[in-house]
Amino acid sequence: MDLGLKGKSALIAASSKGLGKAIALELAREGADVVITSRNEDQLQKTAAEIEAISGAKVATCVADVTKSKDIQALIQFTVAEHEGIDILVTNAGGPPAGSFDDFGDEDWENAFQLNLLSMIRLIRGALPYMRRKKSGRIVNLASSSFKQPIDNLILSNTFRTAIVGLSKSLSVELGRDGILINTIGPGRIATDRIVSLDMTYAAKTGLSPDEVRSRSVGQIPLGRYGTPEEFAKVVAFLVSEANTYVTGQAFLVDGGLVKSI
Repeated sequence: MDLGLKGKSALIAASSKGLGKAIALELAREGADVVITSRNEDQLQKTAAEIEAISGAKVATCVADVTKSKDIQALIQFTVAEHEGIDILVTNAGGPPAGSFDDFGDEDWENAFQLNLLSMIRLIRGALPYMRRKKSGRIVNLASSSFKQPIDNLILSNTFRTAIVGLSKSLSVELGRDGILINTIGPGRIATDRIVSLDMTYAAKTGLSPDEVRSRSVGQIPLGRYGTPEEFAKVVAFLVSEANTYVTGQAFLVDGGLVKSI
């Protein structure tokens, strides 16, 4: 299937590692003009070199902290200057700390809000004028399977990932007349550094070994394994592509069947 991504300007937030990196690679393979971003310049340059070596595409990089408004504004302007607009936006950010309600004070809640919700609002706000100008655009917001089924000991993530779904659904109504499609996608147990970290945190909390935690998690997944970032990225690639012409306002899980609710 031709996804129609060749020459499309794509900005992927938090894309030096993990799911963001996998998405950037998949879009680059499909011919998109990709901009990746991270707070860590060394890691960003390393990732860009890896993507270029695999895809043969040129990757632009911009150092940015998505919790800072001025960084997001600079990132938007950089992308527009590089590729004369923004056709595709993938919002993404690192996950907040694990913990229960009593573990966190106001500052923790405010930090999680800045990282996992306000950053997406600012990125979307910055990209919309360029999408509206073309009467076309694709936005995918990365969340978590917790928007469908809360995850134990992740109260900050459970709260703000669910808010992302509400944001996306509301915007789908407002943006439809502009030809802009927006969706949310939630990873389940995808093999990234974030999942390794969460498994280790849970192991320390319960006294189990990390291998035991992983084995228990895998036992709950019908497909019997953790997913790969590449599998996740392929779903995102479809949603931001020209092959997707009628899917908007939806929230999808890529979780191997982990979440049992309908």
